[in-house]
Amino acid sequence: MKDKKHLPLFGVGPIYVVSILLITALAAVSSSKELIPKIEFFKPLMLTLGAVLIISGIGIWCSAVFGSRMDKNIVENKLVTTGIYAYVRNPMYSGVMMTCTGVIFCCNNIILLVLPFVYWAYMTILMKNTEEKWLLALYGKDYEDLRSQKRAHKI
Repeated sequence: MKDKKHLPLFGVGPIYVVSILLITALAAVSSSKELIPKIEFFKPLMLTLGAVLIISGIGIWCSAVFGSRMDKNIVENKLVTTGIYAYVRNPMYSGVMMTCTGVIFCCNNIILLVLPFVYWAYMTILMKNTEEKWLLALYGKDYEDLRSQKRAHKI
């Protein structure tokens, strides 16, 4: 690859992560103070799903950060297509989103279940308008091929 400028080390991640962490914290506090009514019938299921999502989200995030050495690859200007990046295009953000979704499930509040959809839409819009454009500009056909592969594997 030509000597091109590399991607920003943090990208738009801090904006996304801080936003959804704050919303999740506010939702959890509102739920615990019973400002939003809980539905106790689903409590065991919601807690179990929440725990699974939290553990999975942390695992995905750790795999992206530590397993794929994303910081090193950004500095070296390498497009990562192996490890967790072979399956998820934005695993760091997806891991945080999954963890926040797990916290929402643990709140045992059906009303709050709209938030994971809001998080997903927010991430999709943010990525398409920033990092997706940066990756396409920097890696061109290599990145377009990667996007095409991931679209072909969707269920």
